[in-house]
Amino acid sequence: MSTNDSVLTLQTIGLQELRKRWGWFVGLGAILVMLGTLSLGYSVLTTLFATVFIGWLMIVGGVLQAIHAFSCKAWGGFFLDLLFGILYAVAGVIIIRHPAEAAMELTLLIALLLIFSGIFRIVTALAVRFPNWIWLLLNGVVNLLLGLSVWHQWPISGLWVIGLFVGIDMLFNGWTLIMMGLAARSLPGEAGSANS
Repeated sequence: MSTNDSVLTLQTIGLQELRKRWGWFVGLGAILVMLGTLSLGYSVLTTLFATVFIGWLMIVGGVLQAIHAFSCKAWGGFFLDLLFGILYAVAGVIIIRHPAEAAMELTLLIALLLIFSGIFRIVTALAVRFPNWIWLLLNGVVNLLLGLSVWHQWPISGLWVIGLFVGIDMLFNGWTLIMMGLAARSLPGEAGSANS
């Protein structure tokens, strides 16, 4: 069996599995669309929840890193490993105790990242001019305008931006899964007909 035949067989098996489980894709997509819509409607609450969740992740990560440090005491990086674990855990506790302030700081960071990535994309698109460079330029302009808009409304934007972004991401992921599930439903049932 050639490499192309084995790749084709793997693709066929994957398509058959996708067709069998199309309902799961649609169901999960519908749940994500509902959660995304709720996130958009309650963006402040979603922002605070997401910030507290990040804080807990940092605490768990810090504790695990500290445990790792003590399990490898003979390693030369013991103190660095322990220090980073403690810093992660302390930062997580601070975030959980002050989620609104942490959300504002995270939003400011998001705004700055959008601004700088937008400028970088614009400069790259104008300097290199590769095929379809206009899309990179458009991406850069959108990032720059979005970052400036978030920054202009800061610190108030810190209360809703993260929730808004989470909601938009859930909506797009949900609709993607729904469309993929509906497309999978109409796939041919025979392994051979998937090759046509």
